[in-house]
Amino acid sequence: TALGGAKNHLIALPDCDVEGTSSDVVVSYAGCAGQRCMAASVLLIVGDEEDTHQKALLQNVIEKAAKIQPGTEQGKMGPVIDDHSLKKILSYIERSEKEGATILLDGRSWMSEMANTKGNWIGPTVILHGNKADGAMNEEVFGPVLSVHHVSTWQEAIAIENANPFGNAAAIYTTNGGHAEWFLTRVRAAMLGVNIGIPVPREPFSFGGLYGTKSKYGDMDITGDGAIEFFTNRIKITSKWPVPSVPEYITGLVKQQQGQEKVNGIVD
Repeated sequence: TALGGAKNHLIALPDCDVEGTSSDVVVSYAGCAGQRCMAASVLLIVGDEEDTHQKALLQNVIEKAAKIQPGTEQGKMGPVIDDHSLKKILSYIERSEKEGATILLDGRSWMSEMANTKGNWIGPTVILHGNKADGAMNEEVFGPVLSVHHVSTWQEAIAIENANPFGNAAAIYTTNGGHAEWFLTRVRAAMLGVNIGIPVPREPFSFGGLYGTKSKYGDMDITGDGAIEFFTNRIKITSKWPVPSVPEYITGLVKQQQGQEKVNGIVD
């Protein structure tokens, strides 16, 4: 088994809890500087773009992400892994601007703020996309960048998520179990969350992407029963023995036959 890439989508319904959802979204996309396979990279906000509830959700996400401080101490966000990664992240931000997207929170300010500190610094970034075909909406950025897109219907949200070539993880934010069930039975990803932006399954359940997508290659998952099966050699033995001629065996066989004859006699 080999794990591939990811483009994890978060879908926020109009009935989601604003405070809890906004906090979870920020943790999901900015935690570990967005450089973990389970990090969210797209937030699809369902409903009227001018809806007070959904506007409050997006504003809370921006405000909470803006409060994150650079650093390696507890509660702060560190740099991305290397210069190549930084350049890739910057290219997607710049490309989004050229495509007409709006930068709601610009993490590039960290580059000057942390210029005298070792590391490749880029802060939490939030981009509002008007076009679902934008590069950052569809390709793996692998950094603290959240692409936000408004959709009118549940079906539109599912269509966007399921159209991407990855199938690693996805999450739905709602306070209605029926709404969650509708999405869970339709979304095209292997690890799903309900009000959980990092839906990592715990043992004994297995970790891995969906077959037929760019998130998984090979057989089985890397944990759980799939991993046990992968690291287990099934030893199969086929054997045939000649009838022993030793006295002990012959004596025992005769006694067994005599015993069976007595049983048959009683039955008869």
